[in-house]
Amino acid sequence: MGQRVIFSDFLKALAQMTDPRFQRVLWLGIGLTLALLIGMTALFVGAINWLTPDSTTLPFFGEIRWVGEFFSWAAVGIMLIASVFLMVPVASAFTGLFLDDVAAAVEDRHFPRLPPAPRIGMFEALRDSINFFGVLVAVNAVALVLYFFIGPLAPLLFWAVNGYLLGREYFQMAAMRRLGRSGATALRRRHGGQIWLAGILMAIPLTVPLVNLLIPVLGAATFTHLFHRLQARGTGRAG
Repeated sequence: MGQRVIFSDFLKALAQMTDPRFQRVLWLGIGLTLALLIGMTALFVGAINWLTPDSTTLPFFGEIRWVGEFFSWAAVGIMLIASVFLMVPVASAFTGLFLDDVAAAVEDRHFPRLPPAPRIGMFEALRDSINFFGVLVAVNAVALVLYFFIGPLAPLLFWAVNGYLLGREYFQMAAMRRLGRSGATALRRRHGGQIWLAGILMAIPLTVPLVNLLIPVLGAATFTHLFHRLQARGTGRAG
């Protein structure tokens, strides 16, 4: 399976973005992400206000009354900058709770003869989403340090790292619905190169603001197509 076929899976997923079930998951993920980030900002600013005095006295300057206001605005600025980096991981974590609906929508349209797949339990989906969020943030934090040393090659490292992570997560999710966790892991390991390549295709738009918020839904749909294609090849059916 070459790049052309993987890109075809992506285009099929993109063509289904108007599906109401896709839209529901997309807006749920974005809404919950914004709510969490706004809540975190309010708590952070509140804590800064509580810890910072309204005024202070400095040698040669006397009493300064704008200290509290300065630190409050600084806290808002810090959270806005942090949100740029946290938006996609948080959106991915929240959207991960509902990706089963995206995979089901893909199968209903493109694989209607399949029997319904067992739904992934909410606890299991929550655990996987939290784990993915932690890994995504931790690995990118380490990669962020390396970006300073590799200069113009930083985007390539970003795409490679996030492509691996996205491919691993979304393919595992798609395959688990039909094969279980151990079966999904075995299939993913057999086709690691193709899955990584498809993950890179998902990672490239992560650098585009707003467009990157579509990636969790597009990724789930694309890897559902990819899973069924690889599964069909393994069983001798036409993909």
